[in-house]
Parts: sequence; structure tokens; C-alpha cells
Amino acid sequence: MTIAAMAFYLFAVSLLIGGLFTVISRNPVHSVLWLILSFISAAGLFVLLGAEFVAMLLIIVYVGAVAVLFLFVVMMLDVDFAELKAEMAKYMPLALLIGVILLMQFGLVFGNWQMADGAEAARRSVTPDGVENTAALGLLLYDTYFILFQLAGLILLVAMIGAIVLTLRHRTDVKRQDVLAQMYRDPAKAMELRDVKPGQGL
Repeated sequence: MTIAAMAFYLFAVSLLIGGLFTVISRNPVHSVLWLILSFISAAGLFVLLGAEFVAMLLIIVYVGAVAVLFLFVVMMLDVDFAELKAEMAKYMPLALLIGVILLMQFGLVFGNWQMADGAEAARRSVTPDGVENTAALGLLLYDTYFILFQLAGLILLVAMIGAIVLTLRHRTDVKRQDVLAQMYRDPAKAMELRDVKPGQGL
């Protein structure tokens, strides 16, 4: 067995174990840590496939940002996970049924999986000779599919603005700061002196 095959089995087993314990761990902090292990193992598999750029993105974006954000949210928010699990127990039969159906579909797919004759040649033709993986990805995104890439960014921008507009609520019973009124106020009218006699109120 070669070193590459040993590394593949190591990353694959750690990925499966990390994904399993992410789901079944009782402590949410432990779940996030197992999720980080899954991301790192998946990045190792991408490196073995020659997709170093995707592996780097997986480490930087998912492990460095998303998983750490999950960890901060879980540790800072006082969430009653016992109550949440009690609510989830009601939907356990439906979840098990969906899980069994998905496993059956995966079994059908992998049982009938056949590699096409020209698949390897078609995969190699995407990357020009002498061009590295990251450079080839950049050429595809910013040269061949430049318009589609820009349209995808525009759609995400519109979705973000739409989410902000839909969730923005102006409440009338909240005091808001009027900066211009504070800047242009007359100091002579801003304060009033009253002579309060002893024993009297205002």
C-alpha cells in the first residue's frame, strides 16, 4: 500500500468519524470541534485529488471563519439544548424514515456507478498543459465564465439587500437619536433654571 493510499484511508475514516460524532454528540461544543475535524479531513482529501486551492479555501473559510463562528455562538448564547432535544424527539420517526430513504438512494447510485470512457480525457482537457490547478480555476472563472461569475455576485448582492429590507422594522415606541437636532440646538433654550424653595417640589 502506497503512502497516498494510506493518507486517503486515514482522511476518509477521520472524515466519516468526525461527521458521525458531529451529529450524535450531546455537547454542542464537542459537535463543532468534530465538525472542524471533518473539514480538515475533507481538505486533506482535496489535496490528494490535486485541488490545493479548494483545500485552502476549506481551511480558511470553513474552519477559520464558519466553524469558529459556530463555536462562539454556541459558547456565548445560553441555549437550553435539553428543551431543543425534547422538541426534536417528536420528529425522530420521520427523520429516521428520511435517513433510510437517503441511504437506499445512495446504495442504488453507488451500486450502478460506471466511469464513462472519455471521462479522464475530458477532465484533463479542461486544464491546459503547463497550467497549475489554481491558475486554471482562475482562467475558468475570470475568463471563460466571467459574465456568469459577475451575475452570481449580483444575485447574491440583491439577495442580501432583500434580506435586510425584509427584516428591517421601524418601531414607533423607540426613542431614536436625532443628530441634526442636537447639533443645531440653541444653548440658551436647552437649559432652564428654576428656583426651588425648600420643601417644595417642581
